[in-house]
Amino acid sequence: MSVLPALRCKGDESRIALRVLGWTSAAVGIAALGLYVGWELRVRYKFNRRTPSDFFSHAGDEVQTTDYGMGI
Repeated sequence: MSVLPALRCKGDESRIALRVLGWTSAAVGIAALGLYVGWELRVRYKFNRRTPSDFFSHAGDEVQTTDYGMGI
């Protein structure tokens, strides 16, 4: 009677390791694809909801720079 029968098969260890590596790489690839698609959707959402004041470079800035255009 064997306590751990899974340890008897030495040839299957490399196959199991490759299968785990394959599933792990597939999961990481799917996660990276999901992050990229989410980022693209967010950028498109923000781009489509611009206001007319967004076309100016410093629109909505709270701090006024006093030396702007001084030519120093």
